[in-house]
Amino acid sequence: MLVDVLNEVDSIVWGPWLLILLVGTGVYLSCRLGFLQVMKLPRALKLIFFARNKGDGDIDSFKALCTALAATVGTGNIVGVATAIKLGGPGALFWMWLAAFFGMATKFSEGCLAVKFRQVDDQGNIAGGPMYYIEMGLGKKWKPLAVAFALFGIMTAMLGSGTTTQMNAIVSSVNAGFGVSTYITCAIVTILVAIITFGGLQSISKTASKIVPAMAVIYFIVTVIFLALNASELPHAVGEVIRGAFNGTAAAGGFAGAGIMLTIRSGIARGLYSNESGLGSAPIVAAAAKTKWPAEQGLISMTGTFIDTIIICTLTGLTIIVSGVWTGTTNGAEMTQAAFATTYGSLAPFILTISLTLFAFTTIIGWNYYGERCWEYLFGTKTIKLYRIGYIVILASAVFLKLEAIWSLADIVNGLMAIPNLIALLGLSGVITAETKKYFNHLAIRDAKLKAYKARRIGKKS
Repeated sequence: MLVDVLNEVDSIVWGPWLLILLVGTGVYLSCRLGFLQVMKLPRALKLIFFARNKGDGDIDSFKALCTALAATVGTGNIVGVATAIKLGGPGALFWMWLAAFFGMATKFSEGCLAVKFRQVDDQGNIAGGPMYYIEMGLGKKWKPLAVAFALFGIMTAMLGSGTTTQMNAIVSSVNAGFGVSTYITCAIVTILVAIITFGGLQSISKTASKIVPAMAVIYFIVTVIFLALNASELPHAVGEVIRGAFNGTAAAGGFAGAGIMLTIRSGIARGLYSNESGLGSAPIVAAAAKTKWPAEQGLISMTGTFIDTIIICTLTGLTIIVSGVWTGTTNGAEMTQAAFATTYGSLAPFILTISLTLFAFTTIIGWNYYGERCWEYLFGTKTIKLYRIGYIVILASAVFLKLEAIWSLADIVNGLMAIPNLIALLGLSGVITAETKKYFNHLAIRDAKLKAYKARRIGKKS
């Protein structure tokens, strides 16, 4: 009965209205910012590695991005993509791209506001995110909205995205791939997470900056090799994506077929769930980046959506479509494994196990930090240890819990996080555009001075 009620609430929260609000906000911000996700993407990608990291902050921009990606790049990139294609056919991948395209403007705006309105807590650490830019940006009368965001953030971290669902993905994957007891795996993961999270942001960001690039590169290489070996099927697969996006997908084999609305909904919903653009999670760690320019961190944050969806989800999606397994009876992780098996054979379970484990583990440590910042906003820094202990206890007990109700609850509170955040993004869009203009005007003046200096140097030499 409880599961049925939660499923009903979940379908209402993640109904068309929220998807329209999420994408619509991205469209609006894209227009106001001059589609900077296209015009400024080269600079954004360059900043990942060459940001100056000057100004207030706890960690450099690269570590902030890696920590955000740690929480974002998770089982959704493997399981979520497979589920979207199973429900909506290959065309769902196109709508994932579209959601990510506009979501990049949303993610830019979140990162920009996070730095603009960040605060320093009583322990001297940076604190920021939607709860701060709602209260400081929109005004004190909007504090109930900030409190609501923080409450939903804690619930998402402790009851869903950060603990139970990720732990179950790890233990079940390791058990299926290597035959290791779920209890042993759970104990090992819990101990590792406890060691990392009790070290605070510095420990979390240091771990994320090492694991995230490694896991992304490994998965990238594995999928690119797969696609290279099946290159002759790629044109057909891309054609299926484009045709299916606007025509739906006819039934084939064990696949029931999908109408155009189901294709759109599946692609957008899974895409937004994967890259979290508009949900308000990533700006919590973006606030801690060392920079004096809000728009600079906005650009770096924007690349998170590009990496998560445009690159990683695309690779997963094309692998599934090229293999043809999406027309069969498998779904989720089993579908992705079946796709890899068409080329890698018996190595497929090991590839998927390693990928899922790394993706899920980093999500656990990333969401721990998100929940911790939300907890601090509501209850202060003195009770942070209580939150960390609670997080570890729930994580350790995840293997004993039934997932049906937890998945639905996680979906609900995750979706509810977006509402206060989107209201703030729309209400503060003027601040976002002003900060963006200020940053690019600064760059134009700096570049002009540099050009004049070089001209003088050349003149003296001649």
